[in-house]
Amino acid sequence: MGWLEKLFHLRESGTTVQREVLAGLTTFLTMSYIIFVNPAILSASGMDKGAVMVATCICAAVVSLLIGLLANYPIAGAPGMGHNAFFAYTVCLVMGYSWQQALAAVFLSGVLFILLSAVRFREAIVEAVPDSLKHSIAVGIGLLIALIGLEWGGFVRAGLGTLVQIGDLSSPSVRVAGVGLMVMAVLTVLRVRGAILIGLMASLLMALWLGLTSFEPLHTLPWLPPSIEPTFLKLDLKGLLGRGLELLPVVFIFFLTAVFDTVGTLIGVSTQAGLMQEGRLPRAGRALLSDAIATTLGGLLGTSTITAYIESATGVAAGGRTGLTAVTTGLLMLAGLFLYPLVVMMTAETSVQWTLAPNLEFPFKQYPIIAPALILVGAFMLTGVRHIRWDDFTEALPAFLTIAMMAFTVSITEGIAIGFISYVVLKLVSGRFREVHWIVTLFALAFLLRYIVEAAG
Repeated sequence: MGWLEKLFHLRESGTTVQREVLAGLTTFLTMSYIIFVNPAILSASGMDKGAVMVATCICAAVVSLLIGLLANYPIAGAPGMGHNAFFAYTVCLVMGYSWQQALAAVFLSGVLFILLSAVRFREAIVEAVPDSLKHSIAVGIGLLIALIGLEWGGFVRAGLGTLVQIGDLSSPSVRVAGVGLMVMAVLTVLRVRGAILIGLMASLLMALWLGLTSFEPLHTLPWLPPSIEPTFLKLDLKGLLGRGLELLPVVFIFFLTAVFDTVGTLIGVSTQAGLMQEGRLPRAGRALLSDAIATTLGGLLGTSTITAYIESATGVAAGGRTGLTAVTTGLLMLAGLFLYPLVVMMTAETSVQWTLAPNLEFPFKQYPIIAPALILVGAFMLTGVRHIRWDDFTEALPAFLTIAMMAFTVSITEGIAIGFISYVVLKLVSGRFREVHWIVTLFALAFLLRYIVEAAG
């Protein structure tokens, strides 16, 4: 094992091969739900579930291996929760982009991520955006994810006067999602590793019992990896560029959320692992570059933005201290390539018709088996709300608007835009404009110009 010692400096970090492998397994168990969830979310945009699953596993393996080998951090990555929702629901379903154009936007954001590494502009953006907006962006994404999970589980439904109202709590979907959510919540409180994965298995068993899915895929589908051809190199750069300046906010949001997610995860997990040195994180640039490379690859293979996973903290808690933990997780993610029949079972759809008024019905597809994972992950992301300065209205209102607009418009773009604009305006009228970084002002003006053009057109 001398080569492992030379590569990962295990002895210097006070760890062993066995401990690192166990930590990598722990991280895998806590984040492997993305193998089942990502295909379901991105399929809402019209993408092939099997191809998305393959792209998910490959990109998760690549980013985890890169972070482990280049930065020697015990941090794994995969397509980000929230990023996939932005891809499918905001960019494709709300803004009208094709999934091929959305993949092109992911690819460009990854290229931009790589290019800006040379001039340290990524770091400038992180320092420029105020903490209240950084945290509100994460909270808003979490609330949006939770809303999608509540819809998929049948807990809420479309309403006529209030847009959203309580769902049919006696429906089979609610029973399935409710059991899964309860199991996840209890196991999370008890600090059981793999709580989300175990909860997903519980909701799967409940769905089998109620007839919402079946064992048929296990017998009829091959366990070999499905073809990635339906999404491989299908990005439509020409179509995206044909949208002109309209594409800039989309690429920018993909880029911005990836930067904040990765930096936040690096700081949080590295602090827990004792890797911070005098408030700074050595080799952080290599970890950011790993995310950028994997995101670019994701655009080519067929998945949304790749980011470091906060679930890596469970591996650190299990003793992981070096990149061997991340490498172990990455190799295990490749095993997910052989789980396609299980993915089909987990992402079984339930079609419902919600009657809003006489002669007005609203068709909707639910995914009750994986809905609890979205709800729980959304709850985890809401913890950042405590870092917002609620006693300063120039900070609090922009943060609130960011959170509210993301969830209630089902658009991360609108949330960030309204947050930036309101922040600059309130600081200006309160005589505190010096607190606003020029980068934030520039982005706020760009977003404002977009709204003016849309209103005029």
